Amino acid sequence: MPSRRPPNLNADLERKIAISLFNYTWILLEKKRTRSEDEEMIHAAHASRWHWGRVGNAHNIATGEWQISRVYSVLGMPEPAMYHAKRCLAHQKKREMQDFDLPYAYEAVARAYAVAGKKKESSKYLKLAEKLGQSVNDKEDRDLLFADLNLVRQINHESNP
Repeated sequence: MPSRRPPNLNADLERKIAISLFNYTWILLEKKRTRSEDEEMIHAAHASRWHWGRVGNAHNIATGEWQISRVYSVLGMPEPAMYHAKRCLAHQKKREMQDFDLPYAYEAVARAYAVAGKKKESSKYLKLAEKLGQSVNDKEDRDLLFADLNLVRQINHESNP
């Protein structure tokens, strides 16, 4: 019978695993994937978030939830995308954050609604993300956020009325 206790890994090693899985998930997100790679991407994102839950800070945990939501959105799975987007948003609201964190949490919720075909709800969160995104200090971060918001708009535009 398997142990019910999670493995007792060295914290530094566990951080390296979490980072490696997070980065691997991004590699998969950015390429044309097979069905097998889609499943691997889901597992890698969840595994990264699990390790961050053991050794990371609130930022790592919220970012992990955001990435899981992005994975499910990309795969066209709105229900788990929304679940993790709302977890990301809840984590962001509980902590001191960088200026782009909360807008990105709103982006995740907007994206999940867009994938679900709920344009009105998606637009509400897009507006919240845009408003807060205007005050993102770093130009590169701000540009990346607005590029992602434009992708959400495309999803809304492409979905049926």
